[in-house]
Amino acid sequence: MPCTTILVGKKASNDGSTIIARTDDGGFEPKRLAVMLPEKQPRKYKSVIAHLTIALPDAPMRYTYIPNVSRKNGTWPACGINEANVAMTATETITSNPRVQGADPLVVYRKKEGKKPEVPGGIGEEDLVTLVLPYIRSAREGVKRLGALLEQYGTYEANGIAFADADEIWWLESIGGHHWIAHRVPDNRVVLMPNQFGLDTFDFDDAMGAQKENMCCADLLNFVKKYDLNTDKEGQPFNPRHAFGSRSDTDHIYNTPRAWFMARYFLENTYRFDGDGADFNPESNNLPWSLIPERAVTVEDVRYLLGSYYQGTPYNPYVAASPLKGKYRVIGVPNSDDCGILQIRGNKPAPIQGVEWLSMGGSGFTACFPMYANVSAFPAYVGGTTETVSTDAMYWHSRMIASLTDAHYTSAILFDERYQNAVLNQGRKIVDAYDERLQNGEDASLLETANKEIADMVKKESDSVLEKLLNNAGEHMKTRYHRGDN
Repeated sequence: MPCTTILVGKKASNDGSTIIARTDDGGFEPKRLAVMLPEKQPRKYKSVIAHLTIALPDAPMRYTYIPNVSRKNGTWPACGINEANVAMTATETITSNPRVQGADPLVVYRKKEGKKPEVPGGIGEEDLVTLVLPYIRSAREGVKRLGALLEQYGTYEANGIAFADADEIWWLESIGGHHWIAHRVPDNRVVLMPNQFGLDTFDFDDAMGAQKENMCCADLLNFVKKYDLNTDKEGQPFNPRHAFGSRSDTDHIYNTPRAWFMARYFLENTYRFDGDGADFNPESNNLPWSLIPERAVTVEDVRYLLGSYYQGTPYNPYVAASPLKGKYRVIGVPNSDDCGILQIRGNKPAPIQGVEWLSMGGSGFTACFPMYANVSAFPAYVGGTTETVSTDAMYWHSRMIASLTDAHYTSAILFDERYQNAVLNQGRKIVDAYDERLQNGEDASLLETANKEIADMVKKESDSVLEKLLNNAGEHMKTRYHRGDN
């Protein structure tokens, strides 16, 4: 799936929290926010796409997830936070190259043909949250468990996966069918991932020793040497992106411009991003995997970028005067099924550390609201989505709002911006109030009450803006007349 990921280390965020976030860009697939209870977690898992059966451990933990409403292609859990306050987002589809794919082909499902038996495929985005998140108590454990699964079963796609706890964020990227590499996100840095292989630095000595900042499959160095994958000159540090990633014309239209726009936002005074002589432009191949932002990063910053469409640049598809409009793939695409911003707040008591900031359906025109993760169920407005369009479901509400805003952008964007701000402002106010109550000794069961209050607020604001946007669209219909007689 084409997606965009942002990772924020605890010393890079404004409040000391770790943040891992991703847009789940799919095919207009209805989604809902749900809780998987331990007694409901399967003990034998069978994937739909790969026809692979995997036995799962006993004693899983409770976790949140954002499954597809239809299960015809599997669960596709997207992201979640478990009861140990460990977060996971899976996955960011990344790129590879023929050298890697030839040396370690992807493990693709093959149907039974004549006397040839069915051959299951490997694991992929459909499966990863279900297979990993209920069984890990730290981000580091997440890397190790997923790495072992990749080595055992392989994968049918190239993916990047993030794990976070209160102290660490780790980023894992698959390499070919069975290999993998992972790096700890430095606490003071932000990572920007636009569907490309991302890691641009790696220490094999650490990975094969103390594993303080680096991990990988045991045979990765031999794999690199055997197939001559290292393309850096002698004496230069090993760059995983050069060895395992891509450098194509498609990247320059589809991927690197997104990283450029996000880096431009965080480093506007550090480098030149526009005009002749720019340090980085939308098609630069050397945009860094991680950076030190000029100021502390907030959830609101992350949401703005994950819903962005090159505002303030000639590539904005809504700027009619620019001949460059729409040249590059934007981040906030309309077929983004959800956007999950997972925040682990290490300075809070354990019951309230995990907060999931969610946007459902649509694109950059949808509202972002918080939900406490340490609950047994979510309100029906966010958790009861069906395949039938209804304003009783946040997913469908968002799709309507985004579609009407996009179709009448010039006259509608003001309504939409006010709506997004209203939801964020009130969401913050409610979380602050309940944080204080819970830190003053009230029972954690209050979290479900908080989530219900937030969901009711979001529905009220969504109803209100939808009415405004419908009226606005009616005013701009081609047959609209403004005569005084009726």
